[in-house]
Amino acid sequence: MKTPPNSRRDFIKSTLAGTAALSLGGLLPGFSPKSYARILGANERVLLGVMGVNSRGLALASNFAIQPNFEVVSISDVDSRAADKCIQTVADLTKKSPKAIPDFRKALENKDMDALVIAAPDHWHAPAAILASKAGKHVYLEKPCSHNPNEGEMLLEVAKKYKNVIQMGNQRRSWPNVAAGIAEVQGGTIGRPYFAKGWYTNNRPSIGTGKQVPVPEWLDYDLWQGPAPRKPYQDNLIHYNWHWFWNWGTGEALNNGTHMVDLMRWGLGVDYPTQVTSSGGRYRYNDDWQTPDTQVISLEFPNNTAMTWEGRSCNGRSVEGSSVGVIFYGEKGSLLIESGNSYKIYDLENKLVKDVKNDLVIDPRNKMNPSQALDAFHFQNFHDGITKGTELKSDIVGGHQSTLLCQLGNIAQRTSGALEIDSSNGHIKNNKEAMKLWKRDYEKGWAPTV
Repeated sequence: MKTPPNSRRDFIKSTLAGTAALSLGGLLPGFSPKSYARILGANERVLLGVMGVNSRGLALASNFAIQPNFEVVSISDVDSRAADKCIQTVADLTKKSPKAIPDFRKALENKDMDALVIAAPDHWHAPAAILASKAGKHVYLEKPCSHNPNEGEMLLEVAKKYKNVIQMGNQRRSWPNVAAGIAEVQGGTIGRPYFAKGWYTNNRPSIGTGKQVPVPEWLDYDLWQGPAPRKPYQDNLIHYNWHWFWNWGTGEALNNGTHMVDLMRWGLGVDYPTQVTSSGGRYRYNDDWQTPDTQVISLEFPNNTAMTWEGRSCNGRSVEGSSVGVIFYGEKGSLLIESGNSYKIYDLENKLVKDVKNDLVIDPRNKMNPSQALDAFHFQNFHDGITKGTELKSDIVGGHQSTLLCQLGNIAQRTSGALEIDSSNGHIKNNKEAMKLWKRDYEKGWAPTV
């Protein structure tokens, strides 16, 4: 990848500044990907491989492909059907077909590829990011950044050792009005914020009881499992339902809770907690689903603040009128960030005193692509981090910290219900049972190493 001239960098910066500049397609009105390419030139582009393109990965590949300064050069997926669909989608958008490289490790051998976008299942996030970093690639890593706390700490070591750019996909960090709302919280608009509440609600159906069946011909199940200890294939696992199995997934707390916990951590100005508690369980259905469908995680911090996150996977009743959101409570009022790029401020008498509207439609329950245009801001920050050394909105240090808070909630849920934490590093204190979940077992020969 060549460093773009300053004049072209200035052009990119000016054209992508401001929410109004982006249409729902993630590009400026009146411009197609092809016309952008003519203006900017091929040398402006960061070349990407995308790993895992069945759902969210398809959205990421499509959105990156239409950005003026990225090019998707390879698609890696263990599901040949998903790969074919994604390749065709990118080709339709850009008139260029990325290569099909089913095993992403082969894709990493491409010396011209600059970065890997990782949207595979959670158990692959950190191991794939580590391999990409060791191959000299930058990484755009979907949340959560790791399956367990030890993997998160490995990612910190990797970034320090290989000095590459690793951006986690908690994209709300780059949404302009959300960032403005957090600035209001930090700037004292509601006084000192001392408590935050986040939530996610949905009405997910039962996944039933799976049957062990032959692996479909379109699926490389061994590569799909990758670093995870081997389990037999069953018919209610792939795709998406793996989220609810501990061997591969991390439950709703990390699937969707990571976004809201990250905003709360940002607003309260905290890193690691002193205490974590969790209550909940699999209450709605009697099926193969292992992780909680109902969960409340509470965290206390050394700066005399606290937060809770409530997840309800199987009852879609909203909170504060929104299916997902965060509210901060302060000495002078409250600030609500709903599902989209907006916020509201209330005084202590519950009077609405400021209402910053969202001008783009957001569907937080869309598993694939809830916020295409807004996500382009996060992509451009990733690009600038690679090409200019710009500070990331969500670097791997912050990504790990927010991910860890949710992981500690799950560890508390699966063990004693309450954990004492060393607030200097996030480590669990005096609990051998809980520390058994700090790491995971790996399939022989697949364990990641720094």
